[in-house]
Amino acid sequence: MTDHESAWYAQRDASFSGGNEVALLTGGDQLFPAMQQAIARARHDVWLATYIFHDDAAARAMADTLIDAARRGVRVRVVVDGFGSKASLPTLRRWFDGSGVALAVFRPIDRWYAWLQPGQLRRLHQKLLACDTERAFVGGINVIDDRNDLNHGATPEPRLDFAVALRGPVVGPVAQTARAMWTRAAFGRDWRDEVIALARSAEPVARARSLIQRLRVSPGPEPAQAHAGAVRAAFLVRDNLRQRRAIERSYIDALSRARERIDLISPYFYPGRLFRRVLRDAARRGVRVRLLLQGKLDYRFAGLAAQVLYDEMLSRGVQIYEYTPAFLHAKVALVDDDWATVGSSNIDPLSLLLNLEANVVVRDAAFTAALAAAFEQAVQVSREVTAPPLAPGWVSALRRGFVAWAANWYLRLAGISGRY
Repeated sequence: MTDHESAWYAQRDASFSGGNEVALLTGGDQLFPAMQQAIARARHDVWLATYIFHDDAAARAMADTLIDAARRGVRVRVVVDGFGSKASLPTLRRWFDGSGVALAVFRPIDRWYAWLQPGQLRRLHQKLLACDTERAFVGGINVIDDRNDLNHGATPEPRLDFAVALRGPVVGPVAQTARAMWTRAAFGRDWRDEVIALARSAEPVARARSLIQRLRVSPGPEPAQAHAGAVRAAFLVRDNLRQRRAIERSYIDALSRARERIDLISPYFYPGRLFRRVLRDAARRGVRVRLLLQGKLDYRFAGLAAQVLYDEMLSRGVQIYEYTPAFLHAKVALVDDDWATVGSSNIDPLSLLLNLEANVVVRDAAFTAALAAAFEQAVQVSREVTAPPLAPGWVSALRRGFVAWAANWYLRLAGISGRY
């Protein structure tokens, strides 16, 4: 990777490029066919990174498309998270074995003592697909049927979730990140195995050359030329290296500049003090601030974490809605008429401080309008919260203190220092 290609990662703020095409996709019903079409068109390489790659019918169809691409000579690399995809890993390995699809597992948990290794609480939570550095997809949607919940089984209504389809210069950083995730997961184990083999080999020079070749990551084809679209977009990651606060900082900068409206959807909502203060300040200066959170809870503690903040938010004029038709998994926001983001990052300590995340920020009125329409549609079928679940008092304070204690304990266990 040249210095020019990695310039977006080195910058502190979002690095926007023009000439992009960005399309909003709702749920797997729209995303999966678009992904499969892009994979079917790929000529050189396909890189897929996801937290969950399940073993249901929707995942099987995606796997078959990847296998077809590999059999026609396309280099196909898939990386999944060792915790998110733990239950389906045996099936994935069986599907991909001998197919030409190379599967890597990020921080596998194949033995009980794996949890004792440093960094195991920091998971790969990104959802990325890049094909030939020409087409990419970024969002919050895992490779699992929208009507299938890992904890609750089949559901009558699909999860509410979003992704974006991308073409243009912004695809380059997505492809670089997906390649880096696969390389990080695959070569960690390969390096250990190869070093052991090298020490035992009677032909150390040949073995060393083979190792060097394996560790070289091909940069893939040259980035595609800018397309007819004129959308300005930036790709952001949150990692534990140089971009620890990139996504949170982008949010806070946009919220601080809001003049008319802030609409935010997050299933897991427990932001830090600065984030909450920016929301309160926006509402105080007359900005309409609306939060769409879970009404149908998949994890009770996550719901409790959000609810302990209701009194603080409502008392400052922030409007809160709970989405009740189905499980909520979307992580999106829009500010005024020309700033929007879609990605994998929740607004909670795990996403903002621990996990590897990826978002796309879009500066375009038409795209923001499309996301605003989807937000309004969701609000119409949601329940508005007009009072906190518990009236202010010692019980509410006790609940809030317990959530804060649990969050800080988890962060310390994960190796994060400082107050949150």
